[in-house]
Amino acid sequence: QVTLVESGGGSVQAGGSLRLSCEAQGHTFVRKCMAWFRQAPGKAREGVAAVYAGDSATYYTDSVKGRFTISQDNAKNTVYLQMDSLKPEDTAIYYCAAQLSRCGDWVHSDKAYTYWGQGTQVTVSS
Repeated sequence: QVTLVESGGGSVQAGGSLRLSCEAQGHTFVRKCMAWFRQAPGKAREGVAAVYAGDSATYYTDSVKGRFTISQDNAKNTVYLQMDSLKPEDTAIYYCAAQLSRCGDWVHSDKAYTYWGQGTQVTVSS
């Protein structure tokens, strides 16, 4: 069983930065695909970024490439999402997700993940 605990959301002006954290409790860090998803009001949940704990391979959706960075700290069993150059369209609830396997072609599909965090609100004002 894996419990994901998120933190770090908040409000920021356009162009600002935020860092989200997701601690995975109850499972060692390797052999997990860890991802961040987001859901804006009235929109479907979309994959933002993912990292495979085994080799730190990263995956990003096109809209955040060059602005967001996903990273991990194995000692703390924590994944981070550094969000820079934030835009109003980045406003959403951000969710951490985990699947106990190597990341694959499904990496941005929410149906592929078994474990989810509670979500944290990110609001970017113009």
